[in-house]
Amino acid sequence: MKHDHGDGPNRFFFVHLQKTAGTTLFRRLRHHFGRDAVYPMPRYQGNVEATLDVDLLVERFAAHRDEIRLVTGHFPLCTTELLDADFAVFTLLREPVERTLSFLRHQREVAPEFAGASLSEIYRDPLCRDGLLRNHMVRMLSLTVEEMTAGALTEVTVDEARLERAKANLSDRIDVVGVQERFDDFCEELTERFGWDLGNSHVANRTTPVEVPDSLRSQIAADNEIDGELYRFVVDHCLKSTPTLATEEASQR
Repeated sequence: MKHDHGDGPNRFFFVHLQKTAGTTLFRRLRHHFGRDAVYPMPRYQGNVEATLDVDLLVERFAAHRDEIRLVTGHFPLCTTELLDADFAVFTLLREPVERTLSFLRHQREVAPEFAGASLSEIYRDPLCRDGLLRNHMVRMLSLTVEEMTAGALTEVTVDEARLERAKANLSDRIDVVGVQERFDDFCEELTERFGWDLGNSHVANRTTPVEVPDSLRSQIAADNEIDGELYRFVVDHCLKSTPTLATEEASQR
């Protein structure tokens, strides 16, 4: 259920979808809340488990619930049901082809096993393609606690019924939704809605754009068709105004 923010909520949950400017937002959120009030706190940073392991999050939230005001990480929306607290929830989506290409560029830059590989080769890696990329946004926003076995890596069939569940969750359970292509507008909405001070605008984890074969773009679009439908739903129905999509600056984040 969405919140009536007359007095403002006490805790917040950011559903961080991969490669949607979430790292940039994470840093700005820490500007407002302070480092120790945002999970993962500095003591838990430095490994991927902190942002992927749901069981670890549940354990740490129970231990630090009086300190934590904001939870971030690559955790499905349903994770909120495991934390025994009331959250205002927000998330950012991104055009799925550009989101995928950004992820592939990032992997080539940071993962030793992909050094020198083409984006097409990285995309063929099963963990990247099927675990972290294919219809990732719909999966993250539609999983149920009963289905979730491996957090963001949970394998489920993504079909029209799951798409409709993701749409319903966006409408009924997400307090603020935005798109990465209008990141600054999203930050302004958070500021207006919750009275936050997110500091100065900056960019983190920007990747260098490269030429991409049309065949790869077509394959990504086909593989992420349902994510594309969800993205268009957000643009058409969930934003205050129609965004300018896929700007050059946004596509490099």
